[in-house]
Amino acid sequence: MADVLNPALSLNFSSFKRKRVRTQYLVSPLSLSLSRRRVTIRAAETDANEAKPQAPGKALAAAAGGSSFNQLLGIKGAARETNKWKIRLQLTKPVTWPPLVCGVVCGAAASGNFNWTLEDVAKSIVCMLMSGPFLTGYTQTINDYYDREIDAINEPYRPIPSGAISENEVITQLCLLLLGGLGLGGLLDVWAGHDFPIVFYLALGGSLVSYIYSAPPLKLKQNGWIGNFAMGVSYISLPWWAGQALFGTLTPDIIVLTLLYSIAGLGIAIVNDFKSIEGDRALGLQSLPVAFGAETAKWICVGAIDITQISVVGYLLGAGKPYYALALLILIIPQVFFQFEYFLKDPLKYDVKYQASAQPFLVLGLLVTALATSH
Repeated sequence: MADVLNPALSLNFSSFKRKRVRTQYLVSPLSLSLSRRRVTIRAAETDANEAKPQAPGKALAAAAGGSSFNQLLGIKGAARETNKWKIRLQLTKPVTWPPLVCGVVCGAAASGNFNWTLEDVAKSIVCMLMSGPFLTGYTQTINDYYDREIDAINEPYRPIPSGAISENEVITQLCLLLLGGLGLGGLLDVWAGHDFPIVFYLALGGSLVSYIYSAPPLKLKQNGWIGNFAMGVSYISLPWWAGQALFGTLTPDIIVLTLLYSIAGLGIAIVNDFKSIEGDRALGLQSLPVAFGAETAKWICVGAIDITQISVVGYLLGAGKPYYALALLILIIPQVFFQFEYFLKDPLKYDVKYQASAQPFLVLGLLVTALATSH
């Protein structure tokens, strides 16, 4: 619009200038200044009005030039897709499955009873399917469903706000993922010969947390502290508990240790809040970047991740596991490096790169801790 207005304004003012030579005493500097201001204001209003309908078009254009790989993983920079199965996969955000899969591995290792037999490997794979594709897929889908108004502001190219998939189709997907996850939990209890269906109830409890995290009236994510801690428990504690309960006994000390580790999960969850600041603020969600500002929130984020892991180092030293404590400390160092290299510089620009670089070391630290508790 500015390109259209500038020549026109230039022509008007040049014409005005020629007339002013002949009538320079008839036009005062004040009236000329006011005229210029009126023209400028009208031009700005016209640009603003025309920019509004163009915003979705720009978002869709960006999506059209996105990556098909990103689309399948369910991360930003995704290409616009019309294939319903690919869209359904995108809603489950496969990029979020690995931490849950690793959590099951940690639980199995911490049990001390996992053996490299065909049966134990098969049980662990089924537990991973329950925790990852089914229940994490359910969590991500229900979050997108209840975030559709926020995503219309922050990420209008997402499948639901863009209209790529209908709300009824999303609800059907939710039901199938939930029932599939709970069914696998019950199957694992029968397979393991449990008198009490602990894996089923862990799956049911995790699903409930996922629901109240996203859905009104509780909508835990409205509070940055409670919501992000709930997310940390879902991603770290619950899959660990499922893996350990499947192969052994879930003990109180492990419950406390994993809940402590979930504070690091709180920090990881904050990383994802920076991209949603505009929509969260518009809809009254008190995410930590909204409540404290981006600058303070990014330090809360890295503090939660680093201090938690250092506390676990202290726990392992106190438990007489110095070599495991040293291994965990070594794994914290690259995480701190990537925090300064990427996240603290620009948490919005480098969020994906930071998580891809730092989170593998955090997951390895979880495995080190699990192995320490099993011996």
